[in-house]
Amino acid sequence: MNKSSLDRRAFSFIGFFLGLYLLWVILYYFLIQPWGKLDALVINDASLWSLFLLKHLGFHTFIDPNPTIRTIGIDGTSGLWIGDPCDGLALFAMFACFIIAYPGNWKHKFWFIPIGITAIHFLNISRITLLCIIVQKKPSWLEFNHTYLFQIIMYGFIFSLWFIWIKKFGSRKIIHEPK
Repeated sequence: MNKSSLDRRAFSFIGFFLGLYLLWVILYYFLIQPWGKLDALVINDASLWSLFLLKHLGFHTFIDPNPTIRTIGIDGTSGLWIGDPCDGLALFAMFACFIIAYPGNWKHKFWFIPIGITAIHFLNISRITLLCIIVQKKPSWLEFNHTYLFQIIMYGFIFSLWFIWIKKFGSRKIIHEPK
């Protein structure tokens, strides 16, 4: 494969990915977020799973009964507020758009995308659980862990899923592999 053909395919993939993700962003900001139910569903699920994990780790927990507040935590703390940007929907969409845009067999895409989204969701649940523990044990560490460390972990995990897709299930037409 010559370099110009490889460049064309790579730019085509990047353009398709960006177009899909832009479509997601438009749909999210004009339909999904104003509707509010999908964000609430994902946040409620993540909250309940996080509380389940915290209880099984021996913590006494609380959840704010007001669905617009979305605060959970360990008794004796101010808790952790979970906003729409923290629910993982944008990460789910980015992951799905990448898999859809990257050449590969649709048979594999139909099972890989839901499994990947589920794995990202459970990693996010672990992140929320650990942030609740950080609020109790070392509240001064919350900002760093929320803003930097857990972002690196989440995006690193998604990159790992993408890498698995490319190596195991993606079409080799877009990447150059030495013979």
